[in-house]
Amino acid sequence: MDGWIYILFAVGLSLVLSIAGIIQLAHGEVYMLGAYATYYFFVVFHLNFFLALVLSIIVIGLFGIGLEKVFFRPIRNKFESALVITLALIISLQALAAVSFGTRTKAITSTELFSGIVNIFGARIPLERLVVILISVVLTVALILFVNKTKIGQGMVAMSQDSTAAELQGIKVDRISSITMFLGCGLAAAAGSLMGVLFTISPDMGSSALMKGIAVIIIGGLGSIPGAVIGGLLLGLIDGIIPTLLSAQVASIIGFVIMIVILVIRPQGIMGHE
Repeated sequence: MDGWIYILFAVGLSLVLSIAGIIQLAHGEVYMLGAYATYYFFVVFHLNFFLALVLSIIVIGLFGIGLEKVFFRPIRNKFESALVITLALIISLQALAAVSFGTRTKAITSTELFSGIVNIFGARIPLERLVVILISVVLTVALILFVNKTKIGQGMVAMSQDSTAAELQGIKVDRISSITMFLGCGLAAAAGSLMGVLFTISPDMGSSALMKGIAVIIIGGLGSIPGAVIGGLLLGLIDGIIPTLLSAQVASIIGFVIMIVILVIRPQGIMGHE
């Protein structure tokens, strides 16, 4: 069931990589900040959970625009510089979070909102997990509709195919890049928030999320939303079933073995384009 959270994170990362052309290895830290933002809005300031989630997406999305304009736009298409900056961001944001929020784990407690068990075709599913899945599906579908049905979305598609040609056609590359960072970071914030509902949040939670996100992108294909859905659901299924039979470590190994096999057989991913 965590597969849909992987999808949100991976789709956002894929957008940033394929459209904005930004090597954003600090995407896990953005995910972490989104979880903390929802925690404070909901648990500390006692806002409605859904309002807290929306505010987190907006705030972290705007933070993403700031990152794009200040750090990444000046070094566009400079791989080495982008890599150094993104690694510096990982260290800085983790340290800032540890100092600001503390190193003890926190949880976005939601039992008063999502308590109970739902019986679906004989399967007993906690209501909070069902709500997490529904929110993830809604956000994913909304993104697909935005990309396919809006002028901005079509501009994003054009940029992902050839940014130079898109610019020659009159597409404002800087504007599209900023919007892409807003969407990518907003989705990461949503993913972190939803993971915080199911588990705990901490300053270093982004590291494992980044590894899962990269695996999903490699399996599904860079820039492909359907591919991210396939990859996320596949890893989610592995992480949900294998630990009950063997162990979480074995589940991780199987997931990355699948990733390596995909790289060897079909380097562009299941739904990626050559």
